[in-house]
Amino acid sequence: MTSQTTIDKTGPGDKAPSASSGGSPASGLRGHPWFTLITVAVGVMMVALDGTIVAIANPAIQSDLKASFADVQWITNGYFLALAVSLITAGKLGDRFGHRQTFLIGVVGFAAASGAIGMSDSIALVVSFRVLQGLFGALLMPAALGLLRATFPAEKLNMAIGIWGMVIGASTAGGPILGGVLVEHVNWQSVFFINVPVGILAVALGVFILLDHRAENAPRSFDILGIALLSAAMFCLVWALIKAPEWGWGSGTTWTFLLASVVGFALFAFWETKVKEPLIPLALFRSVPLSAGVVLMVLMAIAFMGGLFFVTFYLQNVHGMGPIDAGLHLLPLTGMMIVGSPLAGAMITKLGPRIPLAGGMAAVAIAMFGMSTLDAGTGSGLMSLWFALLGLGLAPVMVGATEVIVGNAPMELSGVAGGLQQAAMQIGGSLGTAVLGAVMASKVDSDLAGNWKDAGLPPLSPAQLDQASEAVQVGVPPVAQGTPEAIAAKITDVAHDTFVSGMSLASLVAAGVAVLAVLVAMLTKRGENAEAGAGVGHI
Repeated sequence: MTSQTTIDKTGPGDKAPSASSGGSPASGLRGHPWFTLITVAVGVMMVALDGTIVAIANPAIQSDLKASFADVQWITNGYFLALAVSLITAGKLGDRFGHRQTFLIGVVGFAAASGAIGMSDSIALVVSFRVLQGLFGALLMPAALGLLRATFPAEKLNMAIGIWGMVIGASTAGGPILGGVLVEHVNWQSVFFINVPVGILAVALGVFILLDHRAENAPRSFDILGIALLSAAMFCLVWALIKAPEWGWGSGTTWTFLLASVVGFALFAFWETKVKEPLIPLALFRSVPLSAGVVLMVLMAIAFMGGLFFVTFYLQNVHGMGPIDAGLHLLPLTGMMIVGSPLAGAMITKLGPRIPLAGGMAAVAIAMFGMSTLDAGTGSGLMSLWFALLGLGLAPVMVGATEVIVGNAPMELSGVAGGLQQAAMQIGGSLGTAVLGAVMASKVDSDLAGNWKDAGLPPLSPAQLDQASEAVQVGVPPVAQGTPEAIAAKITDVAHDTFVSGMSLASLVAAGVAVLAVLVAMLTKRGENAEAGAGVGHI
């Protein structure tokens, strides 16, 4: 295994760390592995939190800014679209200019865009600044992984990634709780303003602590056409997944964008074989473990994000919980990810990733199967059991798949590898929400009319049935104003039972995806280049 030489880009007056071959921490604060982890965790926390915290604020934003439902959807879609399209290119920027610089720029831009959203007085400005948030978040995420890879010695990298994954998991799952508290007791603007002090803290820590390790053979040029082709292909894919529920999976427009994405990826792959310094050297995918890690992240995100998408509707619209109460019911999931991630890191260091990854996805499959048995009367204890098992299964996958992808990439491509890992998760999440959403919609459409008739309710016209189906797909009973109480109770029962049947089928599909992921996990192994990070000489 060849070692890489890194270039130390210390600031004026900083003492460069001495050469090391054993991976010992740098002296003082600058470059210290654990302080580096704390710094990047603060920055990454903002991006992960924003993925879910804003969903709680959307109704308040819609009311305050007089926005349409489609406008509000773009508050989330614009953010994830910008993030997914930019991640790999952003990782390349970090490899070229240094991960410390891109991390700090990402934090400053993300915090500034957050503050701008809080001061916006129109939905157009909110969506525009959300897109900027996504672009700056894309700079921040791969850079964080690149800094960890360069700073931590191989024997401690999994533990560091475990804590990093714990922060992401806890922030993602904790978003609805914090968002509910802020929206109920302050205002929707506070959901965004909270990122400003967090960003200031991350920048202050980064200036004094982060050390820019840069590989000697880092890329020196940009593959502009490759960036354009990949960005276009990613845009067409994610756009099609976002819009498919509205356009329909059989729509010519949906398939046009999907085919355009396939053509874009094919052209990108062809071009990468011709350019001197490609954006993503295709030889990277000759590593079976790295390729398996990317596929595993996609499958995990389909099962997790797609399956969990319906749980919030189940808790709030079927069980009648408020946002805060619903968030608290997800604490077993959050808690097991917090507890399980560092433990998973230690286990992967000792055993390698294959067994923990396969075991984790098996636990996810069992949890999703268990969630398929939930009904309108299920108690909190049984729900908590399946949520806890889901968190326990996700922990080793978040840690292990990240290590497999980043650790099997050369040091000079650690940013690109980090971008691949995050892009795979974003695509998987979009794919899971779209595909499982289609499964849910299909099941509701096929069952609702029969369930409605069996309950002895007045027949509905085709247009009324379509409107009722849209409401039931999110667990809302289509009860018209002035409906007698007895009839309203029947409609509610039918709506909840039909929703639960759709959620059950979607959960079973997610469980099947998780079983497939178990097989993919068996192709993974420890990163071949993990030791090329910390512990190499500095010039």
